[in-house]
Amino acid sequence: MKALLCSRLGGPDDLAIATLPDPVPGPGEAVVRVRLAALNFFDTLIIAGRYQVKPELPFSPGGEACGVVEALGEGATGVAVGDRVIVHAKFGTCAERIAVPAAGLARVPDTVTDEQAAGLTITYGTTLHALRDRARLRPGETLAVLGASGGVGLAAVELGALMGARVIACASSAEKLALAKSHGAHDLVDYGRDNLREALRRLSGGRGIDVVYDPIGGDYAEPALRSLAWKGRYLVIGFAAGEIPRIPLNLALIKGIDIQGVHWGVFVEREPEAHRANQVQLLDWVAQGRLTAKVDSVHPLEAYVDALGILQRREAMGKVLLRL
Repeated sequence: MKALLCSRLGGPDDLAIATLPDPVPGPGEAVVRVRLAALNFFDTLIIAGRYQVKPELPFSPGGEACGVVEALGEGATGVAVGDRVIVHAKFGTCAERIAVPAAGLARVPDTVTDEQAAGLTITYGTTLHALRDRARLRPGETLAVLGASGGVGLAAVELGALMGARVIACASSAEKLALAKSHGAHDLVDYGRDNLREALRRLSGGRGIDVVYDPIGGDYAEPALRSLAWKGRYLVIGFAAGEIPRIPLNLALIKGIDIQGVHWGVFVEREPEAHRANQVQLLDWVAQGRLTAKVDSVHPLEAYVDALGILQRREAMGKVLLRL
């Protein structure tokens, strides 16, 4: 089988397409023929050795995909050969076939396309866990989303609006904000031009924001945190800006703020039943047309440098997919 392979740490140019033996399912496993693999910002980090997950070399990047079950190992249950499924793994989905625990697979409804399903697991899974399980977002609350046009940001805009929140999308250009608005944002902040803290204060009528969803970090974290209302919740999603901010803890004390870490990967391992319920909910919403699962672009496997470059430059407006 063909696979995108990282044999030395570095950038997209250091990757190569290789031919590997087809995997064989072990006990409880399924082999899935991958149709589309979704790329995420963390893939640019994992191939550089800068992510918390550090696979042994060589490895294939990619943490999610859509494909068809081709074979089952002894004792594998929950899916059948021929089922179309979504796959989640710490790495390895940028290959034509992957062996994964069958219990972690979710069947894709007929009305959900491969493109929608391929990028649903991580970005929307992370976001639903963040908003529902961690922040316990309630209808009528205000939700400020930083990086609102990227993969997780756009998911937060959509899910926040679907859950009844007033969504304030924050991004660095008018084009990105227009995309967020088309996916349910009620108000917009261009933090490339406007002062983020002042804009959020103005849009909240001076009351403050109930929930901040932050996958960016860097210089935007503290002004966003300062914008929270009494007992506001600040969701730490990631650090796409590259810098992990140092937050003055007195800010949390003054307003009774909760700073909540969102480690979706550990949630999946520790609370598999809750994860499966979230997956079913997301697929149902897409099947009903209530979530778009926006795709930025689909690339052939051979164009992996271009695809990863979109994420490195933070140009993605939705999911970036590789077709295998």
